[in-house]
Amino acid sequence: MPANLPAEARHKWREASEVRRPEEKIKKLQEFLSLVPKHKGTENLRAQVKRKIAILRRDAAEKRRRKAGASGPRFFIEKEGDAQIVILGATNVGRSSLLSILTNAKVEVSDYPYTTKELTPGMFPYQDLQLQMVEAPALMEGSADGGAWGLQTLTAARNADGLLLMIDLSRDPVKQLSLILQELESARILTRKPKARIEIERKYVGAGLKIILLGRLIDCTSKDVEQLLKSYGIHDATVKIQGEAKVDDVEDAIFEGTAYRPAIVIANKADFPDAAKKIEQLKGLVGEEMRILPLSCEARLGLEELGSEVFEMLDIIRVYTKEPNRKSPSKKPFTIRKGSSILDLAKQIHSDFYRQFSYAKVWSKRLRFSPQKVGGAFTLEDGDTVEIHMR
Repeated sequence: MPANLPAEARHKWREASEVRRPEEKIKKLQEFLSLVPKHKGTENLRAQVKRKIAILRRDAAEKRRRKAGASGPRFFIEKEGDAQIVILGATNVGRSSLLSILTNAKVEVSDYPYTTKELTPGMFPYQDLQLQMVEAPALMEGSADGGAWGLQTLTAARNADGLLLMIDLSRDPVKQLSLILQELESARILTRKPKARIEIERKYVGAGLKIILLGRLIDCTSKDVEQLLKSYGIHDATVKIQGEAKVDDVEDAIFEGTAYRPAIVIANKADFPDAAKKIEQLKGLVGEEMRILPLSCEARLGLEELGSEVFEMLDIIRVYTKEPNRKSPSKKPFTIRKGSSILDLAKQIHSDFYRQFSYAKVWSKRLRFSPQKVGGAFTLEDGDTVEIHMR
């Protein structure tokens, strides 16, 4: 992402960020695009803004259709359950079969190519969690440029918590997976953890800028980051910087350009001859950075491992809450990221729990005794039970 855009371009981006009506936002983004210099360093930014405009147009058209009572393919699936997982792949690799087996969703399973033309959700129960599985229309070359259902599919992938990249071992697996990865990369969706992860959380007016450095800045200082944020009209926000970040990474986060989504490769038809050889070919492509799960939808092989693999991929933990003076904790856990603190949990439960937090009691197998009285910075682990006390 380019640094040092012209001042008028930054000003126009501020205007585009502040408007809410889709038609007005589209207009402001088009004006912003006209002010971005055309050179190699701005290619990704220009492509990203064009995709954003296309998504806004498609979203607005869908809302108009629904308002008029017309039917049409769904462009967005509201998140339900504890996490949303999107199933991606080329046509006829078994996406519909997998969704049907895992969730009992009513889907059309056919040998005809490109049968799935809209996002199709279903709920997959894993232990005490409900994971929302969404089958997306098939990817093809050019999907990231808006071909066929490309915008619909890749927007769903960007909005998801995790991805299942499904391939058919009876065909060329490397070609299939390379296609998926290429279209995701073109849409600025990463399946490998980036060196830097930056979260910008907008705050109320007057809160000021707070930079939390959990990693290190390579070619800039915290003051440089502040100046960059203010040049884009961001004066009130909390910015978390993890890993090794450059100033370009911070600017990329301002534009919400690159999104990291964890992924597992689902290798269907694992009972096919030469399947083991083809799995080794896949390993040569992805190395150790991405898990490959062989299974067979038709023979119902390997499916029992999918729940635990998805849970591990999501990098989340389950935390149970207990009200003071109650003997038993809640049966339904909260799901939060690994490494989260008591205060992170409090914020997720309700803003009042966060603002008026006093202390907490924690029951955990790893503690020498339970319950243990802890402060807001205490790091939680999977299976912990928490009782929050407020001032």
